[in-house]
Amino acid sequence: MASGDWLTPAGTVVAIVGDGAADALTALDGIRDVETIPLGDDDPSLGARRIAAARSPWVVHDADPLGHVASAWVELFQERSTLGVLEVEVDAALSRFEAGEAIMPDYYIVLEPSAAEDTWRHWWCGALGHRAPRRVLPVDAPATSPADAVRRLLTALPSSRPWPEPSTWLPSLKFDIPDRVGVRDTGL
Repeated sequence: MASGDWLTPAGTVVAIVGDGAADALTALDGIRDVETIPLGDDDPSLGARRIAAARSPWVVHDADPLGHVASAWVELFQERSTLGVLEVEVDAALSRFEAGEAIMPDYYIVLEPSAAEDTWRHWWCGALGHRAPRRVLPVDAPATSPADAVRRLLTALPSSRPWPEPSTWLPSLKFDIPDRVGVRDTGL
């Protein structure tokens, strides 16, 4: 048993990411059977403990356990960083998962991916999304009602195979080239 196996959330864990994630999370606060946990830039291990301690059927938060990996991947392909930085971030993420200091959400809800910078859109809908396509859910909603769109999505999350173990795919991210993986199949 890995040291982090005791950190198993009781409910379905959903991470809301993208511009407006904190506002969407706030708008979901108070919905029956949905526990919202604003994590933002909190310590990741504290966030993992808070998520694991939640006992609601739905646990919705605004932190991404792969945020540093995502940034390193984007910066690598924007030629603002090196392969070594991506490898360091992947190793650090794998260590956090192994130690129970990070929990992979069951679903990512990505706000306004079509408005995101190209490389970021390729991260969400390509490099990350093709690992478990029905687990990364884009929400392109009118600016006046992103929370309503997220609320509707929560009532109809698709079933699918779970995420593969991060150790089986994070090390090969360096081979996931933007515009060559995932996005071409999503129509974004």
